[in-house]
Amino acid sequence: MSSPSKRREMDLMKLMMSDYKVEMINDGMQEFYVHFHGPTESPYHGGVWKIRVELPDAYPYKSPSIGFINKIYHPNVDEMSGSVCLDVINQTWSPMFDLVNVFEVFLPQLLLYPNPSDPLNGEAASLMMRDRAAYEQRVKEYCQKYAKPEDVGAAPEEKSSDEELSEAEYDSADDAVAGPVDP
Repeated sequence: MSSPSKRREMDLMKLMMSDYKVEMINDGMQEFYVHFHGPTESPYHGGVWKIRVELPDAYPYKSPSIGFINKIYHPNVDEMSGSVCLDVINQTWSPMFDLVNVFEVFLPQLLLYPNPSDPLNGEAASLMMRDRAAYEQRVKEYCQKYAKPEDVGAAPEEKSSDEELSEAEYDSADDAVAGPVDP
């Protein structure tokens, strides 16, 4: 079995190789931002959020800390802090899960299927249970106001720029390779 630091590196590289934009916060691999797009079949579609991820020293045996940086209207996300109430991350985390699971499965499921009976945002939960159409309209308003691509520092359809960056890095001199060399 590999060490937690090797697993952390592998999971982070796997996330970077997928379609997600990842911004490192420090030189280490424990804190970073991920640009997350709202699921297609939801009122969150078109929204882009900057998600702060902190990996504990014991990752993958201990779950990552996940939080929304820009505002989102959701019963299970604290509007002020961005904290996420998600059982699979907070209580039932397993080392079998990885960072790609968080962004491809857990967060999309959270946005598609909110749980108003376990809220961090009581107002959103109450509105969702009282008037689903008004709740979805408020979600869309928040997306327009707080979750535009430029709100997270991204260009509107930035996915293809990853390929251009890779080609530019490929053509660059050897001493300009991104990232530190492993000891």
